[in-house]
Amino acid sequence: MKVILQQTVLKLGKAGDIVEASAGYYRNFLQPRGLAVVATTGTLKKREEDLEAIRKKAAAQHQAAQDLADKISALGAVRVTAKVGEGGKLYGKITHKEIAQMIEKEVGAPIDKRLIKTDEDVSAIGVFKVYVKLAPEVQAELNCEVSIEGGAPVSSAKAAAPEAAAVEA
Repeated sequence: MKVILQQTVLKLGKAGDIVEASAGYYRNFLQPRGLAVVATTGTLKKREEDLEAIRKKAAAQHQAAQDLADKISALGAVRVTAKVGEGGKLYGKITHKEIAQMIEKEVGAPIDKRLIKTDEDVSAIGVFKVYVKLAPEVQAELNCEVSIEGGAPVSSAKAAAPEAAAVEA
């Protein structure tokens, strides 16, 4: 018998799929738990309407993510200050949470720290590339400029070591 899954069922299919199931499996397992309904002309029509609503909602979410990505990319860079020890090393790392909070402050929209990706750990003075993945096909790119607390912002790709700065002076 053909049934329409209301929720994802392991080894059977995803929500919204039309699958073949035995009458006993449907009657004893799927129906009592509200996991599926019989595929009749009425339920098939309702399924099409539901799928259309889901498509519209997904398109709206994709557009909102694209708009947010444009705002984030327009920033160009976020600036973070940190305490520095001997040798120009930070007393810790700049975490994805801190970067997300800086982006939130600039853009005014909530950013989850799990959306933030970097090519390398942000553990030194310099400029680092940051990626914010907002949706499966939507990603924003910006720089994270790490500078010394109370010092001037860094404008080079990587900060020079303190010894190199002393040699130039």
